[in-house]
Amino acid sequence: MKVGKLDSYELKEIIDNNRGIKRDDVRIRGSIGEDCSVIKFGEMECVVSTDPITGSENGSGKLAVHINCNDIASCGAEPIGILVTILAPVTSTIEEIKKVMEEISEECRNLNIEVLGGHTEVTSAVNKMVISCTAIGKTPKNAAVKTGGAKINDDIIVTKQLAMEGSFIAVSDKLDILKEVLSDEEIKEAKGYIENISVVKEGRICGNYGVNSMHDITEGGVLGALWEVVNASQSGFKVYNDLMPISTVTKKICAQFKIDPLRFISSGSMLITCSSGKKLVSELNKNHIEATIIGKITSDKAIIVIDDVDKEVTPPKSDELFKII
Repeated sequence: MKVGKLDSYELKEIIDNNRGIKRDDVRIRGSIGEDCSVIKFGEMECVVSTDPITGSENGSGKLAVHINCNDIASCGAEPIGILVTILAPVTSTIEEIKKVMEEISEECRNLNIEVLGGHTEVTSAVNKMVISCTAIGKTPKNAAVKTGGAKINDDIIVTKQLAMEGSFIAVSDKLDILKEVLSDEEIKEAKGYIENISVVKEGRICGNYGVNSMHDITEGGVLGALWEVVNASQSGFKVYNDLMPISTVTKKICAQFKIDPLRFISSGSMLITCSSGKKLVSELNKNHIEATIIGKITSDKAIIVIDDVDKEVTPPKSDELFKII
């Protein structure tokens, strides 16, 4: 099998046929594009999500916290804690495991969340460290924002710059190659992207604003995230290549490895749809968050306009990151 996420059609079949029972106290169920489940608890709801870090070696503890809390934030919910599982290869040292947990603890302090528990073991079943976290959040009853809530004619907005996570991983793990095309300042910029990897702030703002859908842009990049949003919403999209916010440093990294920045892992950017995009962009800007309108939700088809030509977007496949790690 190919490295990366399962094909969306194969994954959907596996999920749909293996749910155990459906409980009445589960209001929103995880599915393709719907990364969180929402459980009813009286006047409050519990929001849960889980994700591993497998594609990064440097900064993996930090990334593990943020990619999971970003899922919670994409529901407009407040993250309150994480459970951490670490599977370390037999070549690991106790110092390496301690370093990862120190990274995790520091980021949890920054986000005002607690490490609630987990599991740690050394195993020959992996050849590099795997960190899997489950994040838990809370939100008032019926307030959670669904990925599948996008409506026709919604503006499509992305925050910050795309592919920051992929650029950070590339420059951290493949610095010897990238030194050929990046200056010292550009390397410093790419390494600094990890400081902007959280979308908890914009999730809170957008949740209060009242958007129709949110989705953090992770594996598969912005095109993968768009596909998941419209698949969950039973709609389409039309976006414009020349509106995509991509830094010069990221463009150089992608050119060096011959990869598509629009399908490059992009934690740190939120995908949002709402009926009044300009007002939301203004609100985000007031809070020092860069935001860009890149297109519209449509009734059908997934289209990106490149050099004035409409091109149909295919379902997400393996992230571009796996071409370089």
